[in-house]
Amino acid sequence: MGTLSSALNIAVQAMLADETALDTTSNNIANANTPGYSRQTVNFVEAPPVEYGGQLYGTGVQVSSIVSQRSGVLQLLLNQDTQQQGQYSSFLTTMQQVQTLFNETGGNGLQSSITGFFNSLQQLSEDPSNTTYRQAVITAAQNMAQNFNSISASLTSLQQNVDASVTQSVNQINALAPQIAALNSQISAAVSTGQNAGSLMDQRDQLINHLSGLVGVSEIDAGNGNITVTTTAGAPLVVGNKSFQLTTQADPTTGFQHVYSLGNDITSSIAGGALGGALQVRDSTIPSIQSSLDSLASNLENSFNAINQAGFDLNGNPGGNFFVPPPAGGAGAAAKMAVAITDPSQIAASQDGSAGDNANVNAMLAIQNQAIVNGQTPINAYSSLVFQIGNDVSTAQSEEQASQASIQQVQNQIGSISGVSINEEAANLIQYQQAYQAAAQAAAVISSLTQTAMTMFGAAPSVG
Repeated sequence: MGTLSSALNIAVQAMLADETALDTTSNNIANANTPGYSRQTVNFVEAPPVEYGGQLYGTGVQVSSIVSQRSGVLQLLLNQDTQQQGQYSSFLTTMQQVQTLFNETGGNGLQSSITGFFNSLQQLSEDPSNTTYRQAVITAAQNMAQNFNSISASLTSLQQNVDASVTQSVNQINALAPQIAALNSQISAAVSTGQNAGSLMDQRDQLINHLSGLVGVSEIDAGNGNITVTTTAGAPLVVGNKSFQLTTQADPTTGFQHVYSLGNDITSSIAGGALGGALQVRDSTIPSIQSSLDSLASNLENSFNAINQAGFDLNGNPGGNFFVPPPAGGAGAAAKMAVAITDPSQIAASQDGSAGDNANVNAMLAIQNQAIVNGQTPINAYSSLVFQIGNDVSTAQSEEQASQASIQQVQNQIGSISGVSINEEAANLIQYQQAYQAAAQAAAVISSLTQTAMTMFGAAPSVG
């Protein structure tokens, strides 16, 4: 009886173990197309044997664990690639709009208006007393100034748009951090009681990957299923079951939003993700372009003013400022560039005071070939700026494509480990089904034998 009872127990345990395996396989099949799901497998172990009558007898099978097939290393690589892709994508979104402002083939930019201004001076040098030619110079100068104004204003507008996205990214980060902290708590509780926390870990991995697309993060295994998440510079976002909110505050000088963590300004230390890309283009790239534009504008204005002041106008009077003098230091020169004269006769084309002299206007014309902007001619300086913008966009595009390719490669590697294969799961389903049916048949046979034995022993005459 004891042996039949043990055999029945072994068969029932086998049925329970196979039932767990069938449940797990069914769950894998159900989540075959669920983003971020990690395939789960059942680990069987032989139950501890027992000694009876000097012999060791097997006691069946047990389920030791249900394990999600995942790679922590690959998940970290995926998050790092996502950080880079997020940064380059955010950077490109704005820089492609900046590049449009300098698209000469599309009718934008400054080259045609700068060239047109010098062409008008060339025409005037051929007949310096011609009022029509003089008016053409003023008109060309005004067109050039308006183009400087327009491009500078557009850059400022783009910068302000990027600034608005900073607050949006911070709000998204603050929405994700508490969710990760809550999952930390649930995972820790499951791990401490020996439960399978695979599904919860999948959800947390998805949230951290989403977070990585917003800002560069570092992950630290805090033990017991917990993960500490910080920015790459160490500002805490999630510690255990607690989350830490980032805040934004306008800089009193620029008006742009700065990012704070626990009261500390961390703006300059943020890298990676959409937030890192936005801060890069807002605080570094656009200001650099504006500075180059201001330098070109202020040097043109100062050079023309100096030459116009050295000559005589059509009435024989000393010349004055051709352009409104730019701000000291040149900052804001492009935005404020304006022609100071409206009367064509005030152009100081003459060097000796006679109406037909063109020496001074030739000196103005010569500026186009002089290195007045950081050792470059005006057109070359502008061309260098356009080239730099194009190079920044091209580099960012290449980096974004590379990071996207890397993401795809890592996702494929993760898929080979964590992904669900319908064919494999179907084969497992048949295997566990057959094992369950065999265990059930064994249980039925043993139950029948047990009933027979009980009948036999119950019908036997008692021994007096």
